[in-house]
Amino acid sequence: MKTCDLCDQFEERVRVLLLPLRDYGGRVGFSGTVSTIRAWEDNSKVRDAVNEPGQGRVLVIDGGGSLRRSMLGDQLAEKAVANGWAGVVVFGAIRDSEAIGKLALGVKALATCPRKTDKLGQGQRDVPLEIGGLTIRPGEWLCADEDGVILADAPLTE
Repeated sequence: MKTCDLCDQFEERVRVLLLPLRDYGGRVGFSGTVSTIRAWEDNSKVRDAVNEPGQGRVLVIDGGGSLRRSMLGDQLAEKAVANGWAGVVVFGAIRDSEAIGKLALGVKALATCPRKTDKLGQGQRDVPLEIGGLTIRPGEWLCADEDGVILADAPLTE
């Protein structure tokens, strides 16, 4: 599925995420049901999430846009692949980008940062997020490719 085609066909049903995200994963195109995390420079909740069965879901992480610490690294990305997550979208930074680029996982983020996060167990799971001009809710459907990220209330097919 291509985001451009879905936008053309379902113009009234899609919302476009307005962020300058870059592709880092080994899969550029991915889609799935959204699960969310809101956390500031602490990826403890990300670890919890990727250790659970992903069932083809997409993890959307609101890291507050911070580029000071990475919310996803190669070890957590490997867990996400092993547990069946389709992708991860980070409003913030990741690290280990070369290793992540070799994984069968879609990963989009603002940038990279080599510094790891604190591990304080802080953050919220499966809450609505306000990022990129949108409210993103758990259970919505996300589709991403080289042209961007779109969301809809339910899965779309071309």
